Amino acid sequence: MTVAYLGPQGTFTEQALIAFADSGFFGVASNDIEPCAVDSPAAGLDAVRNGRATFAVVAIENSVDGAVTPTFDALADKGGVQIFGETDITIAFTIMAGRKMSASSITSFATHPVARQQVARWLLKHAPKADYIPASSNAAAARMVAEGKVDAAAAPARAAELFGLVPLADNVADVAGARTRFVVVGATAAPASPTGSDRTAVVFTLPNKPGSLVRALTEFSSRGVDLTRIESRPTRTGLGTYRFHADLVGHINDPVVGEALMALYSHCSHIAFLGSWPAASGDAQEGLHTETGAVQPDAPTVPAPQVVREKQDKARRWLEAARKGRAS
Repeated sequence: MTVAYLGPQGTFTEQALIAFADSGFFGVASNDIEPCAVDSPAAGLDAVRNGRATFAVVAIENSVDGAVTPTFDALADKGGVQIFGETDITIAFTIMAGRKMSASSITSFATHPVARQQVARWLLKHAPKADYIPASSNAAAARMVAEGKVDAAAAPARAAELFGLVPLADNVADVAGARTRFVVVGATAAPASPTGSDRTAVVFTLPNKPGSLVRALTEFSSRGVDLTRIESRPTRTGLGTYRFHADLVGHINDPVVGEALMALYSHCSHIAFLGSWPAASGDAQEGLHTETGAVQPDAPTVPAPQVVREKQDKARRWLEAARKGRAS
């Protein structure tokens, strides 16, 4: 089995891949997994779409810098993939160089742009003369040091071993205990059965009308379904046009979640199901309140006034297709 990840070896994404493999998530022995290093989340998802990889492991969110926007864009741009699992890991960096040197003498420094936000204060204090050079990944930054392109890099400790570098400082993180969430993405298929502690993701666009977002989100709050995240990203088709990425507590097969998604469908110009999967933290389902009088999605009793029967039928067909792994 081939699994794509943001390479080269030594990235936090590789660390997440190893964690998934060791947990048995992929259903095969760890030594039967062939890691495939790629240079971006989009390339990882494309590897799944074109059949070069069965799965891709990508970072999706971190506690310091928020959403990993290249991943969100890659999920939404082409379709054909969805999320099947997640894990989160604590992030701390090793500052590494090609030779022993003082941090204050560093004049050029590389790391991934997201990582830069997580070590910015350390750099300002200890390496104020360092010019920042972005890298496609933290391990790629370490490779730049090994190639003599920059003085130092921030990367996982393993990267120093892989590239023969000298650690200058360990466990560097402006925010102690910072965590990054990684997800496993595969080709569109029926999600696994609900576990009771699940997360669901959708991406949608709305008509450019006053109050459209408020009306759409009310479909969740009125049913006691918690949104854990909502992000807007430009559609890249014109100024002022956005799509919304939302994570919610629960599983698409939970009746109250299915009802809320059908109701959301009635407001949307476009909606795509991005998956339902077990949450990494065991308390996720605390946000799902089924005591609010929710009904089965086959018979919604509180449709928005403007929703006609034809729209309800389309919403029902979309929901059932998503549950079976056939939604576009």
